[in-house]
Amino acid sequence: MTDLSQTSAPETPQPLGGHDALVGSAPPQRTPGGLITLDHAREVAERVRARIRESIMGRDDVIELVLVALFSNGHVLLEDYPGSGKTTLAKALGDAIVEDSPADSVLPAFRRVQFTPDLLPSDVTGTLVFEPETNQFHFRRGPVFAHVLLVDEINRTSPKVQSALLEAMAEAQVTVDNVSYPLDDLFFVIATQNPLDLIGTYPLPIAQLDRFLFKVRMEHIDRASELAVLDRWGVPQGERQLPAPVTRTQVVEAREVTRSGVAVAAAIRMCLVDTARRLRDDKRVLQGVSTRSLVLAIPALQTLAMLRGRDHVTGADVEQLAVPLFGHRLELIPGVDDMHSIVGEALAGPIDALSRSTLR
Repeated sequence: MTDLSQTSAPETPQPLGGHDALVGSAPPQRTPGGLITLDHAREVAERVRARIRESIMGRDDVIELVLVALFSNGHVLLEDYPGSGKTTLAKALGDAIVEDSPADSVLPAFRRVQFTPDLLPSDVTGTLVFEPETNQFHFRRGPVFAHVLLVDEINRTSPKVQSALLEAMAEAQVTVDNVSYPLDDLFFVIATQNPLDLIGTYPLPIAQLDRFLFKVRMEHIDRASELAVLDRWGVPQGERQLPAPVTRTQVVEAREVTRSGVAVAAAIRMCLVDTARRLRDDKRVLQGVSTRSLVLAIPALQTLAMLRGRDHVTGADVEQLAVPLFGHRLELIPGVDDMHSIVGEALAGPIDALSRSTLR
């Protein structure tokens, strides 16, 4: 990962003026990905958004959450109906990111794994292969070695396979025969599960759900969007005017620029902690949210603020991301399933305190 602190680029563009401007001072040096400011990071994100929207219609809210997860180094679990566009969304995201040069094309941009009950961990992570010519074993990488990985129907495979993916998501590495292999800095997982078909499934434990930054429930798109999908069906993609793809380095650096360029006030952190404590104390909640979720919430909030054109996080950002962040991490008592209202009630008091603190 590029260390932006070692570059000579300032965090914000310097205004022209004075004697240096008259004699022609040297422009600020860009990083290898071409990023020096939050505006440049937002340009990268908006290009990715535009390319995905050319393939996915009526899903602007889902696309935004996927962008937040991508640029905050998180992962997304989509709970959707069959044929709702999850594969198309993940493929469009993979196509929007390319290597900096053809010579660097070591990893595929997009890989898809269909999780089934007979899947083995080596089918995901890779396996050792014996070469008779050299009389040695070498590691053949599995589909997890990609920029964007679509894990289709993640709850249809055994916990053993799920745990193999868990290491990749939590530690950005896979271990085969006691040897750990690092994944790319860009590694991003979109997993899916069907909300209705429970036959032959292995529900994800809370510990694994906690590794996903967001769980997004996708509904059927509206009538106008479905008509637009039918109108576009069969039109070759080459005839569409797509924005230029972004490079892997630009995405990785956009994460770093966002981390260093978007301020998170102490009041925002207190709001997150107080919300979490209220959820844990709620009698309708058997298990509350983890401290890990609060840590992951910080870069997610920073990314949303960056997408909104701000250099600071606000209470509105917290309100928008609270349910996708906390909802799937809660285990409720039997007979209670209104997760949205529980999160909303827990958030109300801290948000009110946050609003009052900003008026002082």
